[in-house]
Amino acid sequence: MPKGHSLRLSAAAAAELGRQAAVAGTPGVMHIDLVEGSCERWVIRIRPGHLAGQPVARADGITLFAPADQGERLAGLQLDYRGDLSGGGFLVRPSAEVRTCACGAAFSPAGSPAEPAGAAGPATK
Repeated sequence: MPKGHSLRLSAAAAAELGRQAAVAGTPGVMHIDLVEGSCERWVIRIRPGHLAGQPVARADGITLFAPADQGERLAGLQLDYRGDLSGGGFLVRPSAEVRTCACGAAFSPAGSPAEPAGAAGPATK
């Protein structure tokens, strides 16, 4: 995992990842991958354990793994966690390189079409 070329974790995200890993019985190890989104190109999915792939982030005793083919898409992203009385969730922080949806969990590279992969545009006659 080259320094500066990986996913960045906020302190809140690292703490919540650590909590979820411990509850799931996989202390210190979590997995992130990207699935096609509906509002933006990609949506993050986080699961406990080391399912496959390579480490993409380490912070405060947690290592986050991702499929090797998704490492480049995750590079430079910042993952945060926000919680309140009604629950919480992981968010991708917007930057100059990333456009995020209002939900915070979906993103597209800046400058790319907002339409997700495989989505059909309006029919023309």
